[in-house]
Amino acid sequence: MKHFLIRYTRSGGSEEAWHQDIAAFISELDNDPDLKGKIVYRCMKVRDDNSYYHLAAAADEQAIKALQQREFFKRYTEKTRLVAGGEVSVSPLEIVAETAVISETALRP
Repeated sequence: MKHFLIRYTRSGGSEEAWHQDIAAFISELDNDPDLKGKIVYRCMKVRDDNSYYHLAAAADEQAIKALQQREFFKRYTEKTRLVAGGEVSVSPLEIVAETAVISETALRP
């Protein structure tokens, strides 16, 4: 698995509209037959702040290349830059240690 952390501060647009754009992007990931189950994507926001953190994981290089070719990814990447005022940081991550996997339902509020 390849892991990435995307960080930025939302400086433009409405929070509600941006959250809808994020949800639409995730829906596109979930509905793409070549990417479904190969890309894990989660977006988090600092409470009472405009700081956002996106955690992305790809099964392999092929999944990353396939994602980068999708028009919906290109649109979303551009929207992210606009919302962040051009200041987006993408960092590749290495897992040092982790707990055992828990069920998806346990992670939902």
